[in-house]
Amino acid sequence: MINPFEIIETINMIKRENLDIRTITMGISLKSCAGADVDEVCRKVYDKITTYAKDLVKTGEDIEKQFGIPIINKRISVTPIATLVDALDDPTVEKCVKIAKTLDKAAKTVGVNFIGGYSALVHKGYTNGERVLIESIPEALAATDIVCSSVNVGSTRAGINMDAVKQMGEIIKKAAELTADTQGFACAKLVVFCNAVEDNPFMAGAFLGEGEGECVINVGVSGPGVVKSALEKTVGEDFGVVAETIKKTAFKITRMGQLVAQEASKRLGVPFGIVDLSLAPTPAVGDSVAYILEEMGLEKCGAHGTTAALALLNDAVKKGGVMASGYVGGLSGAFIPVSEDAGMIAAAKCGALSLEKLEAMTCVCSVGLDMIVIPGDTPASTISAIIADEAAIGMINTKTTAVRVIPAPGAKIGDVVEFGGLLGTGPVMKVSEYSSEEFVSRGGRIPAPINSLKN
Repeated sequence: MINPFEIIETINMIKRENLDIRTITMGISLKSCAGADVDEVCRKVYDKITTYAKDLVKTGEDIEKQFGIPIINKRISVTPIATLVDALDDPTVEKCVKIAKTLDKAAKTVGVNFIGGYSALVHKGYTNGERVLIESIPEALAATDIVCSSVNVGSTRAGINMDAVKQMGEIIKKAAELTADTQGFACAKLVVFCNAVEDNPFMAGAFLGEGEGECVINVGVSGPGVVKSALEKTVGEDFGVVAETIKKTAFKITRMGQLVAQEASKRLGVPFGIVDLSLAPTPAVGDSVAYILEEMGLEKCGAHGTTAALALLNDAVKKGGVMASGYVGGLSGAFIPVSEDAGMIAAAKCGALSLEKLEAMTCVCSVGLDMIVIPGDTPASTISAIIADEAAIGMINTKTTAVRVIPAPGAKIGDVVEFGGLLGTGPVMKVSEYSSEEFVSRGGRIPAPINSLKN
């Protein structure tokens, strides 16, 4: 039974503390669209997306009105497009871009905010189609508005594909250059993974994995402001009380996500997949993971103790959320995207938060180095080395890590880059001035760690 106090509490969370459902993401398999002729493939892709997702946005809006729960984004994820490219007769960059434009058109037709899955999984090696698709990413992202791309370059089982790591540094640089008029915006739609998951509802890394069905509904919740507000009542209490408070709050947030997921699944006639528990911040005042960490007693996010505080937060969110939903998945934990988090932005601007500290934090958080703006003249090899470092953390610790950096053309350390909306404001952060060129040029594959041998 839900009592009146709980109803009032939830209303206050929504009105005062930025509680929302960050996304309803429909996963659609495009395996049946594969073929040799690119025009036929594009026709099938467009028809399938616009058929399956035709009611997605309206359903989300109807649920919002009925339950009074804000649903910020409606999104689509699809089978990694490299799968379709592999089946083409003579794959080319031009054909890949044509498919990307079809995805963009279909997504706009049904009215979603983003579509993810312009992706390739190359942690152990490339197929011919994957090689061509990755080469096409800069042009594809520059030629589309809401298509998102991801590449998985490593895993605990396979090790790290350093040829792909080197290439992705070059791809990110080129994507930034092709969208220099929007300060490298294409890079905000591109993420490089280690241990990518198959059911992630969040962009830019969402795709529908090989083990998924024909169509599925995944939901991502959010509520950093709610957690911070709860912690305001624990001033002076020990960390056991802090953890319990976060757990109880995460339970309440996730129950709301479970309700929305089940309702959307029923109305759309599509199986319910997972609820992603991740605390996804926004630039809105109060809706910040950094502010949660500061509420625990840190003067500024980035101070010594930040990694420990984030570890507590990430663990408590998972412990509380997992009891609230039968199917928890995705990335689940706490995101630390710099440009999308008001507290992270402030900490980076004043110098409290560095790239090195963020890297340490990724050892215990939900994903990795996310939405970080770096100088436009950063060498591709340095970007590749950043990716390698993050992939190593994911590989060794058997967790998902990722890199989404934006080498904003013309931007220097201390500049501020405006992206707008949920993508926020990015202060340009310092990278090491020392070269990694010789390191990333070695190529080959970094072997999987000993903890990969679990059979």
